[in-house]
Amino acid sequence: KASKVAPTSSGSTEQDESLEITDADEKAGAEMMEKLLNAMKDMPNNEESKEKEFQEKLARQQADFDNFRKRIEKEKQETIANANANLISELLPTLDHFELALKHNKDKGVEMIYEELNEILKKNGLKKIKTDGNFNPNIHEAVVSVEGDKNGVILEEIQRGYLLNEKLLRASKVKVSRLKETK
Repeated sequence: KASKVAPTSSGSTEQDESLEITDADEKAGAEMMEKLLNAMKDMPNNEESKEKEFQEKLARQQADFDNFRKRIEKEKQETIANANANLISELLPTLDHFELALKHNKDKGVEMIYEELNEILKKNGLKKIKTDGNFNPNIHEAVVSVEGDKNGVILEEIQRGYLLNEKLLRASKVKVSRLKETK
């Protein structure tokens, strides 16, 4: 069945010879309309998409803030560690003077002050570098070398070295042996 429909200037439709709509056209149009309606149902409505977009932005902002907070905390800890390193580094000559004084004079009061200062520094991460054994260029500085039977053995500690929180603060200045030169 075919009918002829044409719009008039008033907007109503009248039968006309210029446009012919078949049953197949009506069926195809109905199928297209159904597909379009189904596609529109699958699409989120504007409010839902705005809410989802807002939630995604909020999640990103929260992650950014969390990363910022962690970075600030890490920088704060590094600043504190650096401040401690500077202060402890400035105290090392005083510690050296205490050791020198105790070598020449076994004053009980000076020894107590020295021990107390050492304890405080130890609690803040200061550790003495061991100088017994072989020379390690990462933590020892050879200031004197003498001929000996073995190469790289530490013979004497000239100035004590320290690690602060397992990082080198001051290298130990040492006297090391080197093999005798054969001519």
